[in-house]
Amino acid sequence: MLYVVATPIGNLDDITMRALKTLENADIIAAEDTRHTLGLLEHFGIKKPLLSYYEHNKLSRGPELISKLKNGAEIALVSDAGMPGICDPGHELIRDCIAEGIEVTVIPGASACVTALVLSGLPTDGFIFEGFIGTDNKQRSAFFDRLMHETRTTVCYEAPHRMRKTLSELSDRFTQAGIPFRKIAVCRELTKTHEEVIRGTASEMLSRFESDAPRGEFVICIEGSTLSGAVPSHKSEHDAADEAQMREYYDSLISGGSLPKEAMKALTLKYGISRNEAYRIVKLSEEL
Repeated sequence: MLYVVATPIGNLDDITMRALKTLENADIIAAEDTRHTLGLLEHFGIKKPLLSYYEHNKLSRGPELISKLKNGAEIALVSDAGMPGICDPGHELIRDCIAEGIEVTVIPGASACVTALVLSGLPTDGFIFEGFIGTDNKQRSAFFDRLMHETRTTVCYEAPHRMRKTLSELSDRFTQAGIPFRKIAVCRELTKTHEEVIRGTASEMLSRFESDAPRGEFVICIEGSTLSGAVPSHKSEHDAADEAQMREYYDSLISGGSLPKEAMKALTLKYGISRNEAYRIVKLSEEL
Protein backbone atom coordinates (compact mmCIF):
# COMPACT_ATOMS: atom_id res chain seq x y z
CA MET A 1 0.00 0.00 0.00
CA LEU A 2 1.04 3.58 -0.64
CA TYR A 3 0.52 5.93 2.30
CA VAL A 4 0.40 9.61 1.33
CA VAL A 5 1.56 11.30 4.53
CA ALA A 6 1.15 15.01 5.26
CA THR A 7 4.00 16.53 7.26
CA PRO A 8 4.29 19.90 9.08
CA ILE A 9 4.61 23.07 7.00
CA GLY A 10 6.75 24.73 9.67
CA ASN A 11 5.91 23.81 13.24
CA LEU A 12 6.93 20.22 13.92
CA ASP A 13 4.30 19.93 16.66
CA ASP A 14 1.67 19.90 13.90
CA ILE A 15 2.48 16.33 12.88
CA THR A 16 -0.30 13.89 13.74
CA MET A 17 -0.03 10.75 15.83
CA ARG A 18 -1.31 8.76 12.87
CA ALA A 19 1.41 10.20 10.62
CA LEU A 20 4.11 9.22 13.12
CA LYS A 21 2.75 5.67 13.40
CA THR A 22 2.60 5.36 9.63
CA LEU A 23 6.21 6.52 9.20
CA GLU A 24 7.34 4.15 11.96
CA ASN A 25 5.59 1.17 10.34
CA ALA A 26 6.54 1.85 6.72
CA ASP A 27 9.10 -0.35 4.98
CA ILE A 28 10.35 2.59 2.90
CA ILE A 29 9.81 6.34 2.96
CA ALA A 30 9.80 8.05 -0.45
CA ALA A 31 10.82 11.67 0.11
CA GLU A 32 11.04 14.77 -2.06
CA ASP A 33 14.30 15.72 -0.29
CA THR A 34 15.83 12.90 1.76
CA ARG A 35 18.03 15.30 3.75
CA HIS A 36 15.05 17.39 4.77
CA THR A 37 12.98 14.33 5.70
CA LEU A 38 15.89 12.80 7.61
CA GLY A 39 15.85 15.81 9.92
CA LEU A 40 12.14 15.29 10.57
CA LEU A 41 12.60 11.59 11.27
CA GLU A 42 15.55 12.18 13.58
CA HIS A 43 13.53 14.73 15.54
CA PHE A 44 10.94 12.04 16.30
CA GLY A 45 13.43 9.18 16.70
CA ILE A 46 12.35 7.28 13.58
CA LYS A 47 14.84 5.26 11.54
CA LYS A 48 13.67 4.03 8.16
CA PRO A 49 15.17 3.52 4.69
CA LEU A 50 14.74 6.61 2.51
CA LEU A 51 14.42 6.84 -1.26
CA SER A 52 14.33 10.15 -3.11
CA TYR A 53 11.34 10.86 -5.33
CA TYR A 54 11.24 14.31 -6.88
CA GLU A 55 10.64 16.13 -10.16
CA HIS A 56 13.95 15.24 -11.82
CA ASN A 57 14.05 11.52 -11.00
CA LYS A 58 10.33 10.63 -11.09
CA LEU A 59 10.57 8.87 -14.46
CA SER A 60 13.10 6.35 -13.18
CA ARG A 61 12.17 6.21 -9.49
CA GLY A 62 8.41 5.97 -10.06
CA PRO A 63 8.48 2.52 -11.72
CA GLU A 64 10.93 1.32 -9.04
CA LEU A 65 8.50 2.30 -6.29
CA ILE A 66 5.59 0.71 -8.18
CA SER A 67 7.54 -2.53 -8.43
CA LYS A 68 8.27 -2.53 -4.70
CA LEU A 69 4.61 -1.84 -3.90
CA LYS A 70 3.51 -4.74 -6.13
CA ASN A 71 5.89 -6.99 -4.20
CA GLY A 72 4.17 -6.09 -0.94
CA ALA A 73 6.19 -3.14 0.36
CA GLU A 74 4.45 -0.57 2.56
CA ILE A 75 5.67 2.81 1.31
CA ALA A 76 5.06 6.23 2.86
CA LEU A 77 5.22 9.17 0.46
CA VAL A 78 6.18 12.55 1.94
CA SER A 79 7.02 15.96 0.51
CA ASP A 80 9.22 18.65 2.04
CA ALA A 81 6.17 20.12 3.79
CA GLY A 82 2.42 19.72 3.76
CA MET A 83 0.40 17.30 1.64
CA PRO A 84 2.24 15.28 -1.03
CA GLY A 85 0.75 15.59 -4.48
CA ILE A 86 0.16 19.33 -4.18
CA CYS A 87 2.63 21.17 -6.45
CA ASP A 88 5.01 18.19 -6.51
CA PRO A 89 5.30 14.96 -8.55
CA GLY A 90 3.57 12.94 -5.83
CA HIS A 91 0.32 13.14 -7.78
CA GLU A 92 1.92 11.18 -10.63
CA LEU A 93 2.94 8.33 -8.33
CA ILE A 94 -0.56 8.30 -6.85
CA ARG A 95 -2.07 8.23 -10.35
CA ASP A 96 0.19 5.36 -11.43
CA CYS A 97 -0.59 3.36 -8.29
CA ILE A 98 -4.32 3.69 -8.97
CA ALA A 99 -3.79 2.63 -12.59
CA GLU A 100 -1.87 -0.45 -11.40
CA GLY A 101 -4.55 -1.42 -8.86
CA ILE A 102 -2.30 -0.59 -5.88
CA GLU A 103 -4.19 0.61 -2.82
CA VAL A 104 -3.59 4.22 -1.81
CA THR A 105 -4.60 6.01 1.37
CA VAL A 106 -4.00 9.52 2.70
CA ILE A 107 -2.83 10.47 6.19
CA PRO A 108 -4.13 14.06 6.37
CA GLY A 109 -2.44 16.97 8.06
CA ALA A 110 -1.10 20.47 7.54
CA SER A 111 -1.66 22.31 4.26
CA ALA A 112 -0.33 25.78 3.47
CA CYS A 113 -3.14 26.40 0.97
CA VAL A 114 -6.01 25.77 3.39
CA THR A 115 -4.21 27.39 6.33
CA ALA A 116 -3.69 30.60 4.36
CA LEU A 117 -7.25 30.60 3.01
CA VAL A 118 -8.74 30.44 6.50
CA LEU A 119 -6.31 33.04 7.87
CA SER A 120 -6.98 35.44 5.00
CA GLY A 121 -10.47 36.30 6.19
CA LEU A 122 -11.70 36.08 2.59
CA PRO A 123 -14.72 33.93 1.60
CA THR A 124 -14.08 30.20 1.91
CA ASP A 125 -17.36 28.83 0.53
CA GLY A 126 -15.77 28.71 -2.91
CA PHE A 127 -12.09 29.00 -3.80
CA ILE A 128 -9.60 28.00 -6.48
CA PHE A 129 -5.99 26.90 -5.92
CA GLU A 130 -3.56 27.98 -8.66
CA GLY A 131 -0.32 26.58 -7.22
CA PHE A 132 2.85 28.49 -8.11
CA ILE A 133 2.29 31.39 -10.51
CA GLY A 134 5.57 30.50 -12.22
CA THR A 135 8.17 32.39 -14.26
CA ASP A 136 6.98 31.86 -17.84
CA ASN A 137 5.59 35.17 -19.10
CA LYS A 138 2.86 33.52 -21.16
CA GLN A 139 1.68 31.44 -18.21
CA ARG A 140 1.77 34.44 -15.88
CA SER A 141 -0.25 36.52 -18.33
CA ALA A 142 -2.85 33.75 -18.60
CA PHE A 143 -3.02 33.56 -14.80
CA PHE A 144 -3.70 37.28 -14.46
CA ASP A 145 -6.27 37.14 -17.27
CA ARG A 146 -8.17 34.37 -15.43
CA LEU A 147 -7.89 36.20 -12.16
CA MET A 148 -9.66 39.30 -13.44
CA HIS A 149 -12.98 37.43 -13.75
CA GLU A 150 -12.57 34.71 -11.12
CA THR A 151 -15.42 35.22 -8.64
CA ARG A 152 -14.05 32.74 -6.09
CA THR A 153 -11.18 33.41 -3.70
CA THR A 154 -7.91 32.55 -5.45
CA VAL A 155 -5.04 30.96 -3.52
CA CYS A 156 -1.55 30.74 -5.02
CA TYR A 157 2.07 30.29 -4.00
CA GLU A 158 4.85 32.72 -4.87
CA ALA A 159 8.61 32.76 -4.39
CA PRO A 160 9.98 35.67 -2.30
CA HIS A 161 12.16 37.04 -5.11
CA ARG A 162 9.08 37.37 -7.37
CA MET A 163 6.73 38.90 -4.79
CA ARG A 164 7.33 42.53 -5.78
CA LYS A 165 6.82 41.76 -9.46
CA THR A 166 3.61 39.86 -8.77
CA LEU A 167 2.19 42.53 -6.47
CA SER A 168 3.05 45.20 -9.04
CA GLU A 169 1.22 43.28 -11.76
CA LEU A 170 -1.80 42.75 -9.50
CA SER A 171 -1.89 46.44 -8.61
CA ASP A 172 -1.63 47.53 -12.27
CA ARG A 173 -4.29 45.08 -13.45
CA PHE A 174 -6.77 45.96 -10.72
CA THR A 175 -6.27 49.70 -11.17
CA GLN A 176 -6.75 49.49 -14.93
CA ALA A 177 -9.95 47.48 -14.43
CA GLY A 178 -11.31 50.05 -11.98
CA ILE A 179 -11.14 47.71 -8.99
CA PRO A 180 -8.06 48.92 -7.05
CA PHE A 181 -9.69 48.06 -3.72
CA ARG A 182 -9.89 44.33 -4.48
CA LYS A 183 -8.58 42.74 -1.31
CA ILE A 184 -5.67 40.34 -0.93
CA ALA A 185 -3.94 38.65 1.98
CA VAL A 186 -0.24 37.84 1.91
CA CYS A 187 0.59 34.98 4.27
CA ARG A 188 4.22 34.43 5.18
CA GLU A 189 6.05 31.68 7.13
CA LEU A 190 2.82 29.93 8.16
CA THR A 191 2.93 28.09 11.52
CA LYS A 192 6.52 29.22 12.06
CA THR A 193 7.90 31.61 14.69
CA HIS A 194 7.71 34.59 12.35
CA GLU A 195 4.28 33.85 10.88
CA GLU A 196 2.75 36.98 9.38
CA VAL A 197 -0.49 37.77 7.57
CA ILE A 198 -0.79 41.15 5.85
CA ARG A 199 -4.22 42.15 4.56
CA GLY A 200 -5.08 45.02 2.25
CA THR A 201 -4.89 45.97 -1.43
CA ALA A 202 -2.20 44.98 -3.90
CA SER A 203 -0.83 48.53 -3.94
CA GLU A 204 -0.66 48.56 -0.14
CA MET A 205 1.17 45.24 -0.15
CA LEU A 206 3.60 46.54 -2.77
CA SER A 207 4.40 49.59 -0.63
CA ARG A 208 4.94 47.32 2.34
CA PHE A 209 7.55 45.23 0.54
CA GLU A 210 9.31 48.11 -1.20
CA SER A 211 10.90 49.04 2.12
CA ASP A 212 11.11 45.51 3.51
CA ALA A 213 12.48 42.82 1.18
CA PRO A 214 10.21 39.73 0.98
CA ARG A 215 11.65 36.80 2.91
CA GLY A 216 10.32 33.32 3.61
CA GLU A 217 7.61 31.23 2.00
CA PHE A 218 4.52 33.06 0.73
CA VAL A 219 0.90 32.21 0.01
CA ILE A 220 -1.27 34.89 -1.63
CA CYS A 221 -5.06 34.88 -1.25
CA ILE A 222 -7.03 37.15 -3.60
CA GLU A 223 -10.62 38.27 -3.24
CA GLY A 224 -13.04 37.13 -5.93
CA SER A 225 -13.73 39.56 -8.74
CA THR A 226 -16.92 41.59 -9.15
CA LEU A 227 -16.28 41.90 -12.88
CA SER A 228 -18.50 39.77 -15.12
CA GLY A 229 -18.40 38.44 -18.65
CA ALA A 230 -15.47 37.81 -20.97
CA VAL A 231 -14.69 41.52 -21.17
CA PRO A 232 -14.44 43.77 -18.05
CA SER A 233 -17.85 45.30 -17.52
CA HIS A 234 -18.78 48.28 -15.43
CA LYS A 235 -22.48 47.50 -15.38
CA SER A 236 -23.78 47.78 -11.84
CA GLU A 237 -25.98 45.36 -9.96
CA HIS A 238 -28.03 48.42 -9.00
CA ASP A 239 -30.34 50.47 -11.21
CA ALA A 240 -29.57 54.05 -12.25
CA ALA A 241 -31.86 55.61 -9.62
CA ASP A 242 -30.10 53.72 -6.82
CA GLU A 243 -26.69 54.79 -8.06
CA ALA A 244 -27.73 58.41 -8.36
CA GLN A 245 -28.87 58.27 -4.74
CA MET A 246 -25.56 56.71 -3.70
CA ARG A 247 -23.58 59.37 -5.53
CA GLU A 248 -25.62 62.10 -3.84
CA TYR A 249 -24.99 60.53 -0.45
CA TYR A 250 -21.24 60.31 -1.08
CA ASP A 251 -21.09 63.90 -2.36
CA SER A 252 -22.97 65.11 0.70
CA LEU A 253 -20.45 63.45 3.00
CA ILE A 254 -17.54 65.06 1.14
CA SER A 255 -19.26 68.45 1.24
CA GLY A 256 -19.71 67.98 4.97
CA GLY A 257 -15.99 67.58 5.48
CA SER A 258 -15.53 63.80 5.40
CA LEU A 259 -12.36 62.40 3.92
CA PRO A 260 -12.83 60.30 0.72
CA LYS A 261 -11.80 57.13 2.55
CA GLU A 262 -14.30 57.79 5.35
CA ALA A 263 -17.08 58.65 2.88
CA MET A 264 -16.36 55.49 0.89
CA LYS A 265 -16.62 53.32 3.99
CA ALA A 266 -19.90 55.01 5.00
CA LEU A 267 -21.26 54.37 1.50
CA THR A 268 -20.50 50.64 1.67
CA LEU A 269 -22.07 50.33 5.11
CA LYS A 270 -25.23 52.29 4.30
CA TYR A 271 -26.05 50.50 1.04
CA GLY A 272 -24.46 47.10 1.69
CA ILE A 273 -22.21 47.17 -1.36
CA SER A 274 -18.60 46.12 -1.83
CA ARG A 275 -15.71 48.57 -1.83
CA ASN A 276 -15.12 47.79 -5.50
CA GLU A 277 -18.71 48.70 -6.34
CA ALA A 278 -18.54 51.85 -4.22
CA TYR A 279 -15.33 52.90 -5.94
CA ARG A 280 -16.91 52.43 -9.38
CA ILE A 281 -19.93 54.54 -8.42
CA VAL A 282 -17.74 57.28 -6.92
CA LYS A 283 -15.50 57.38 -10.00
CA LEU A 284 -18.60 57.69 -12.17
CA SER A 285 -19.75 60.59 -9.98
CA GLU A 286 -16.43 62.37 -10.49
CA GLU A 287 -16.68 61.96 -14.25
CA LEU A 288 -20.19 63.42 -14.48
